[in-house]
Amino acid sequence: MSDVRYTEGIKSCINCGTCTAICPAAEVYKYEPRSIANLVQTRDETIIEDLLKSDTIWYCGECMSCKTRCQRNNAPGLIIQALRTLSIEKGYFIHSEKGRQQLALKRMIGDSILETGYCVHFDNTPHDMFPESGPIWQWVQNNRQSILEKIGQNLYKNGDGPNRKISKGNLEELRKIFEVTGGIDWFKKIEEQSTKKANDMVMNRGNQSDIDSQYFKDIYTHNDQEKHNR
Repeated sequence: MSDVRYTEGIKSCINCGTCTAICPAAEVYKYEPRSIANLVQTRDETIIEDLLKSDTIWYCGECMSCKTRCQRNNAPGLIIQALRTLSIEKGYFIHSEKGRQQLALKRMIGDSILETGYCVHFDNTPHDMFPESGPIWQWVQNNRQSILEKIGQNLYKNGDGPNRKISKGNLEELRKIFEVTGGIDWFKKIEEQSTKKANDMVMNRGNQSDIDSQYFKDIYTHNDQEKHNR
């Protein structure tokens, strides 16, 4: 309740449902921002713990459409952010399918930021991990140097331009930001709790950057459409 995102997210909710009506995630998932606001206001720890262990809090895209439409200035999207933080800190995220996928985000985006300076780097988008990119993307990957130079990319090089090499000093500054803001601790908790879950599921978790391990592939590819779709 002391999280600033909670205190800013709930002003005087009357449970009107406007947030659910505008929510893009509610169009495709069994998800209602209104219900989230209602549940956290109960302050019932059992109910909130169940919420932290559920898939529900991971459906939100954090687009904040709810904030723009609420006549009372509530923001269920901020409440979701607070719940997600708590779920990771308590280790509850491993109890849900979508929660376990936080490991994929950590290893594919979080680690990429720290290692390359980019959320999504060219080298971290292999066709086998992103089959929706189509066969042409594999051809681009195989011929990266000649193709990217023609379209003004600066892959692996110093200077300006997309995919340029980020200096060591800037990478160190990025890591310091993650350390000061608690991001590194978050990453450690995600890895630690994922290890426990992988052991429970009798799966190999791999090292902290491994995207080929049995556990990683399971969380990356498994999606229970019957459970999640409306």
